[in-house]
Amino acid sequence: MFERSSLCHVQKEAINGELLNSCIFTRMSAWKTTIEGLPTLVKYLMVAGVVVFISFLFPNEVKFKYEFDKGQKWRYGDLRAPFDFAILKPDEELQQERQRIRGQFSPYYEWLPSVGKRQREAFAENFRERLEQARQEEQFKEVLEAPEAYLEFGDQLLGSLFGRGMVRVASEHDGEGDDFVVNVVRGNTTQPRTIGNLLTVPEAASLLSDSLPYSRLAEPEFLYPMLEAALAPNIFYNDTLSRRLLEEDLSQIGQYRGRVSKGDLIVTENGYITEEIYLKLKSFKAEYQEEVTAQQSYLGVLLGYALLSTLIIGIFLLYVKLYANPVFARFNKLVFILLWLMAFSYLVYAVEQVSLLSVYMVPFCIVPIVIRNFYDEQLALFTHLVVVLLASFLSTLGYEFTFLQILAGIVVLLSDVDTRDWSRFFYSIFFIFLIYALGYTGLSLIQEGSYQDIDWRVMSWLALSAFLTLLAYPLIPLLERFFGFTSAITLVELSDMNRPLLRELANKAPGTLQHSLQVANLAEEAARTVGANHLLVKTAALYHDIGKTLQPEYFIENQGGKSPHQDVTDKESAQIIIRHVTEGVKMARKARLPKLLIDFIRSHHGTTRVEYFYRSYLNDNPEGEVDEEDFRYPGPKPVTKEETILMMADSIEAACKSLKNPTEVNLAELIDKIIAGKITQGQFEHSKLTFEELEACKKVFKQLMKSVHHVRIEYPEEKSKKES
Repeated sequence: MFERSSLCHVQKEAINGELLNSCIFTRMSAWKTTIEGLPTLVKYLMVAGVVVFISFLFPNEVKFKYEFDKGQKWRYGDLRAPFDFAILKPDEELQQERQRIRGQFSPYYEWLPSVGKRQREAFAENFRERLEQARQEEQFKEVLEAPEAYLEFGDQLLGSLFGRGMVRVASEHDGEGDDFVVNVVRGNTTQPRTIGNLLTVPEAASLLSDSLPYSRLAEPEFLYPMLEAALAPNIFYNDTLSRRLLEEDLSQIGQYRGRVSKGDLIVTENGYITEEIYLKLKSFKAEYQEEVTAQQSYLGVLLGYALLSTLIIGIFLLYVKLYANPVFARFNKLVFILLWLMAFSYLVYAVEQVSLLSVYMVPFCIVPIVIRNFYDEQLALFTHLVVVLLASFLSTLGYEFTFLQILAGIVVLLSDVDTRDWSRFFYSIFFIFLIYALGYTGLSLIQEGSYQDIDWRVMSWLALSAFLTLLAYPLIPLLERFFGFTSAITLVELSDMNRPLLRELANKAPGTLQHSLQVANLAEEAARTVGANHLLVKTAALYHDIGKTLQPEYFIENQGGKSPHQDVTDKESAQIIIRHVTEGVKMARKARLPKLLIDFIRSHHGTTRVEYFYRSYLNDNPEGEVDEEDFRYPGPKPVTKEETILMMADSIEAACKSLKNPTEVNLAELIDKIIAGKITQGQFEHSKLTFEELEACKKVFKQLMKSVHHVRIEYPEEKSKKES
């Protein structure tokens, strides 16, 4: 708010009826407080619901009270085993044993006798059909004379081949070689066989072609096509049986490599945590959580996490209420902020349920990027910190995770990520990954002591997290539409001079458009100086006078000859001028401009009077009564810094045009007078602009208007020789 040390006194003296207005305002405030009690209660209930939701996501086992890592010092006192527990083998050792068993495991193939029986029956049927055909064609006389001998020979040959076994090698075993051993299950027996000892169908066909010529049959070629057609594999890979038996073998691997008895010393104070001690501590932690969890109630753990969640979210809510009250005051804005806490808490919880994924992949940097687009850096950083704190309780990762995510969030805000500029956005993503990589490398070197022991898989998860941060770009317009916000991306789109309303302004009121452009330049530079949203005020300045397109000839910047005000009364002229605000609001709503910009149209004249026609009416009616409301803009008065800057820039740009031969002194005096007049009329009483920022804006306006009007520096006259 405006600093009110002397300004309030000026306003109270300048505005008639201030005491009455104060009483009315007090009564309205009391009424407003009464009707807003229920929404405030609903807000707190909503926050309580968020706490409950997040609390139920937390694990139901107790949290281990010691933090440790391999290669570090033990920061606590001497630790002795409070109970007996077994020492778990390291993951690398278990993995090696699993690989050894998998390498030695022989897959299981199943022998199906029904295949041989079916194929031999098919051969006999085919033989009889072919024999009948030979009789009709009077071929194969030797066969016709002794068909039973040929049938018996073929059947015995097939029986021999099927008895030896024809295998269909599974695709995963291709290329294993002839000495690859498989277990062939035949009935109730299992026999290890090499692949080379079993036939394939092509090999059986080759064996047929080689053996038939040496038979005692006169016409063996009669049998070959039928025998070849009857060949089929009768040994098949049994995937289900193989997997089951492999899992049984793997389950036999011993999980432990020793035991610690109750009272044994695990680690000494300030002792170095070696590989062996690290295994003991991990085993103790696992057994501790299992033992204590069995003894403690789930309700106690839940209440503990609920208390922590309440503490974190409560402090966050207090910050929002004290330092970002507009967010707390609006339901959609408060829901938007709380949604990030719920969404990322559930996301971390979901990732933790999948053993193949890592929480390092979650793109936490999306939070400060998106919130910074709609609010300030402080709220973005505070929200990011709360999200990371909640995630650190849900994640099994240690302090390294919390450190990296907080550090990355700070870098995001320092780099001032601009989603409007793709090049800059990609650079910011690169910097995020760089911070992740350097931070993780530093932490790993502290823990491991060498590059060789760094888990580079984590680096890939961090790279994925940085890449997924690109999702912030499509999320911004999506959330903007859903919650009714206005982002920088939308403001850039609306500032395009080819937008329908701006095109209409250029065609119907070109003088007003030039005025709007000048106001936009003034307001933008002033906003930059005081740290306000310069893009917002620039875009608002382009649209603030769109209502003038309905009757452009009544505004001096569009007039080229006789003024149409000469044909109407002062009251009518004032209403026409005032109407450009109300009509501009209607046009903006019809064009679906954001409410944020519509507020600028409504407030850029505040509740000031149309002074020229008001004074003219007073001169023409010295004895008559005057209703000031006929000459006063409907308001409201500006509240934000940006609205205040636009009001000043609009009045200053228009007034400075009235100076015929402006000098630097004249411009400065006029600007001071205009701003002092706004203060005296109480137009800035609700403004958030401070006196210090007001003075900074004055300097900007004076400098720019001097440049616009080409005011030259006044050189001192040359002194006479006598004077010198």
